[in-house]
Amino acid sequence: MARPSTVSTNIDFDKPGKQTGFFNIPHSPHEDAWGATRIPLCVIKNGEGPTAILMSGNHGDEYEGPITLGEIIRDLDPGMVSGRLILLPALNLPAALAGRRTSPVDGLNLNRTFPGDPIGSLTQQITAYVSDHIYPLGDAMLDLHSGGSSLDILPSAIIEPAPTAEHRQRNVAAVLAFDAPLTVVIDNLGDPRTSTATSVRAGLTTVGTEMAGSGTVSHVALDICRRGVRNVLAHLGILPPAPGSERRHADQAILRIPGPPGYVFATTEGVFEGEHRLGTMVEAGQVAGRIHNLREPWRPPEVLHYEADGMVYGRRQPGRVTPGNCCVVVAARYEGEL
Repeated sequence: MARPSTVSTNIDFDKPGKQTGFFNIPHSPHEDAWGATRIPLCVIKNGEGPTAILMSGNHGDEYEGPITLGEIIRDLDPGMVSGRLILLPALNLPAALAGRRTSPVDGLNLNRTFPGDPIGSLTQQITAYVSDHIYPLGDAMLDLHSGGSSLDILPSAIIEPAPTAEHRQRNVAAVLAFDAPLTVVIDNLGDPRTSTATSVRAGLTTVGTEMAGSGTVSHVALDICRRGVRNVLAHLGILPPAPGSERRHADQAILRIPGPPGYVFATTEGVFEGEHRLGTMVEAGQVAGRIHNLREPWRPPEVLHYEADGMVYGRRQPGRVTPGNCCVVVAARYEGEL
């Protein structure tokens, strides 16, 4: 049952055709006594078929997803659709306009606030509306991420774990249909407050992505994202298969981040020098990098080591680090049940 909410929208989710507009959240900062934050929303509906929710801009410094969804909104002929698309191309609009991972309004990471609070801060109200009003309309959800301004990540499609074999198989099939160069199981250390974990709890077939990062736009990752989204929509039966859409990565191994040992964290302040490029196979105990001390340059660098075997999947982009910053992420071969 949906919680009471002050959010409003000019979109009729059941109306055929293409509609663009907003959902509006009352917001009363110093500059605007009776204002509203307007989150862009598009619905494309035609005929019978499933509903897919396409989300990006969850973090405001991740760009391949918003570009891809903007293109779909502008270019997709509703007559090609069998079912319904609900597109949220800049879900965390304040963060997207600021180019930041977190909202400049309340400082929150939207992807750690699900299922939200309809009377909470602005970010919490956004996730409450998605959880209570958008997810119940859907059969599937795609959340398009990249590494943002702090990480560079190998372009990949992400499997969100699910509690039942049937749901896991739905998620895996949709993620493999995306056909990214890598497929990785990521559970965010079991955090239930993410968009994908909440989508799974709602019963939706769920697909995530990590499309490069470094706070810029990768042409390679953008092409993967464009093609992958359409592949998943074809897999769901919402769009017809595109010519030449045969899987390019059918024989790939599925990887996973092996819990806390998969992350190499900074232990001191300084400048991080990574030891290996993305895609390098490494072993636990190997040197992962060094942190150079700028305050006392006569001190030897602090040496960091890997705690897991696997592939270098992500690397910190800014050189400056403080204790606790994620410097390197390792992904290992997935050996669990799918």
